[in-house]
Amino acid sequence: MASAMTQVGSTRVYEKGLAGAPGSVDLIKSIETFNVRPRWLFVRVETEKGIVGWGEATLEGHSEAVIGAYADFRERFIGWNSADIEDIYQTAYRHRFYRGGEVLMSALSGLDIALWDIKGKTLGVPIWEVLGGKVRERAQVYGWIGGDRPSDVLEQAKARKEQGFTAVKMNAVESLGWLDSPHALDATVKRLEEVKSIGIDVGLDFHGRVHKTLAKQLARKLEPHQPLFIEEPLLPGHVEELKKLYAQTTIPIALGERLFTRQDVRPYFEAGCIDVIQPDISHAGGISETRRIANMAETYDIGFAPHCPLGPIAFAASLQIAFSTPNFLICEMSWKMHYNKGDYDLFTYMTNPEVFQVRDGMIDLLTGPGLGIELNEKLIRAQAEESKDFNWRNPTWRGVDGGIREW
Repeated sequence: MASAMTQVGSTRVYEKGLAGAPGSVDLIKSIETFNVRPRWLFVRVETEKGIVGWGEATLEGHSEAVIGAYADFRERFIGWNSADIEDIYQTAYRHRFYRGGEVLMSALSGLDIALWDIKGKTLGVPIWEVLGGKVRERAQVYGWIGGDRPSDVLEQAKARKEQGFTAVKMNAVESLGWLDSPHALDATVKRLEEVKSIGIDVGLDFHGRVHKTLAKQLARKLEPHQPLFIEEPLLPGHVEELKKLYAQTTIPIALGERLFTRQDVRPYFEAGCIDVIQPDISHAGGISETRRIANMAETYDIGFAPHCPLGPIAFAASLQIAFSTPNFLICEMSWKMHYNKGDYDLFTYMTNPEVFQVRDGMIDLLTGPGLGIELNEKLIRAQAEESKDFNWRNPTWRGVDGGIREW
């Protein structure tokens, strides 16, 4: 492909990306977004040769903002060679001067995943093959129990065990004040004990709800009961505070769903204050940047556990990295999660849900081309049309004094 080029001083400006090798060019024909229930944003990219790639750009509660970013992507990338994933990534990330942030990175994530799906389908191989090949045959996953306000966790944990899971995650606490009664933490310990009593591992998500005043107390109470990890014990940005908490506990500390680039995770890696990094592939630049974050984490002996309470496209993309990344630990799975209301769940838009079957806590290697999943496009289009005025919103929590609390 010969790109249109102009000269600006000593800089060459390409309007349609780089020229491709003979036979490698398949131009992007269309970029579409579909806002579907329960709270997912799917991205469909089609090439001139008719190859369709799917991505997921879900940013919970902010779909309209992400959809708006795609107006720019369509203006910029329709007509580009779909094979040039890295060039498209770098252009999308750098070309408008302002970089990063949850909205732009989520939009870029959906586009990037779709392009990798196209790459795999074009070559007739799963994405993990293009990423260097597999390093494992199965990937461990965990399911959710307890909901936003954790309750009935023992019965839910038993159900998860019956479904094949060997590990679950639950919110550690309900809403808490900046300084709350220490007794507010007792229920957390009790729930952890109950779930572990049936022989299943438990990750505890603090969800940024606990401020440092109580976080150190809660970590100490949990220490004898050995949770699999504690997630987001403090809000993002508190690197020095997290470093102090890290020194006070032997429980593995995980975070990363609200960090979107290597630049964002770098201070935590250099401070040595986490054990597990949890980028969300729908927020952290898709397969390209998420893989780079995972590789960077390996340098610091930090495990990689993708955050993924989202749809089947994000989950499949996360697994493609899991199968090809040495320091992968475990992946979140949203099947029967509390956000998936009504008839809308992880398998709703899939025609081959069997590829996500959980056995002994794990999912077998995805072997289909691209992402390895097949989607019901007719249903996606119909649901997006039906839900065109729907936008998911998280609740706003207030304490007894009327003040805002972290959700």
